[in-house]
Amino acid sequence: MATLCHSAHTRTFGKIGRRNAAKVLCSTQMPPSQSTIKVVIIGATKEIGRTAIAAVSKARGMELAGAIDSQCIGLDAGEISGMEEALEIPVLNDLTMVLGSIAQTRATGVVVDFSEPSTVYDNVKQAAAFGLNSVVYVPKIELDTVTELSAFCEKASMGCLVAPTLSIGSVLLQQAAIQASFHYNNVEIVESRPNPSDLPSQDAIQIANNITDLGQIYNREDMDFDNPARGQILGEDGVRVHSMVLPGLASSTSIHFSGPGEIYTLRHDVTNVQCLMPGLILAIRKVIRLKNLIYGLEKFL
Repeated sequence: MATLCHSAHTRTFGKIGRRNAAKVLCSTQMPPSQSTIKVVIIGATKEIGRTAIAAVSKARGMELAGAIDSQCIGLDAGEISGMEEALEIPVLNDLTMVLGSIAQTRATGVVVDFSEPSTVYDNVKQAAAFGLNSVVYVPKIELDTVTELSAFCEKASMGCLVAPTLSIGSVLLQQAAIQASFHYNNVEIVESRPNPSDLPSQDAIQIANNITDLGQIYNREDMDFDNPARGQILGEDGVRVHSMVLPGLASSTSIHFSGPGEIYTLRHDVTNVQCLMPGLILAIRKVIRLKNLIYGLEKFL
């Protein structure tokens, strides 16, 4: 850790190195660069939290500054994440203490929230009180909570990203679906998942919401056909979703469009939680510049 901070410090302050050479050489340990983003992860012991700890620790210009959870208190964040070396950052259940420590250093910080819908508002508010912006990835968060957070962030001039997904591939799939929806009259969403929880998935719901209300009515021939085998209609524009559940099956989302003489299919497969890390790192880098709340990772692409 000390070596990485030393290198970052040298790069950041290289232009003034000659002027302050004597001071630098006399110091036994350089302070971390002020451009380094200190990241606090809430929900650190969840699978996504453990993966995020490793990703943040390896990302250029970032430093894990806190791991918050009610489980595994006192264990090293690096060890629970399967890293080869300990990070000397213990898992704590005291967000205030960690935020206070970052605020004292006047460093740029971001809180990444993987917690629960009921705690998101308080976590973002607490982070803002210490001058830290937030990235929120809590798929079951209510839109009413997002509205309340938006009003708070606007008043406090603090940044927050609420992301229905952190997968760049999923965002690109949704954007492609919006573009295609203007050219086809029939569309159906087919998803596969290894377990039956939360179906239709948030991805399917988000896609349906994105391509609805675009002045298009889909599947006119069977909009009133209520046979359950035809899938669930999401919204009022005839978008159907079919959810297939088989243990061991990879998570996959396909969007099938059809027009006269052709079928156009978009598909996104997810093999593990690593797919969320590039989007998370991007979100952390971008959210520090925000002064309000934005909804959706696509705003950063």
